[in-house]
Amino acid sequence: MSDTPPPVLPPVPTAGEARSGCLTALMVISGLVLLLPGLCALLFGADSVIDGGKIDSDIAPLVFLGLVVGIGGVALIWAAIKGRKAPAHPGTQP
Repeated sequence: MSDTPPPVLPPVPTAGEARSGCLTALMVISGLVLLLPGLCALLFGADSVIDGGKIDSDIAPLVFLGLVVGIGGVALIWAAIKGRKAPAHPGTQP
């Protein structure tokens, strides 16, 4: 047989290589800041419902906007914690 060495393959990334946590921390902090309007919207909406039995028309859009912003904060925190999953072997993907 021949004495040619086998081709050199690129190193496979190991599971021990960790990504930087700076972006994750910024995402979590931003998500926590976005949770505050959602909390205020829940408090004002609940106060309005308890006092009058329905949400006043002048505060309803603000309550809705606060809830949407709060949901965005929850989604941002969830995305930061869950992270992005890389494929097991990037070279084998089409």
